[in-house]
Amino acid sequence: QVQLVESGGGLVQAGGSLRLSCAASGRTFRSYAVGWFRQAPGKEQEFVAAKRWSSGSTYYADSVKGRFTISKHNAEITVYLQMNSLKPEDTALYYCAARKDEGVFTPTRTSTYDYWGQGTQVTVSS
Repeated sequence: QVQLVESGGGLVQAGGSLRLSCAASGRTFRSYAVGWFRQAPGKEQEFVAAKRWSSGSTYYADSVKGRFTISKHNAEITVYLQMNSLKPEDTALYYCAARKDEGVFTPTRTSTYDYWGQGTQVTVSS
């Protein structure tokens, strides 16, 4: 019912910035929550950030806290991940995920989310 499409990935130098976008279609996200995950080659998928539409609550992994910001456009069904002060270790395929925002919310678990995008590649050179 919900389609997610990520964009904005690319190649940047260490210390640079990128803004990832996650566009949703099929249903409104008024009562949904979204999360960002990433997976580097040879590594397990890890949680990056999440946001609940209804409450506006945000969640961040310790590794990106203070550098990454998750937000939602006021007039569009689009979620952003602003990534500043990028490091080579941020290099990964980034995924947008979504779920209906109800009940207990555990943002760091992949099993929390019902819908996933195709991913967008972020590469940070040293």
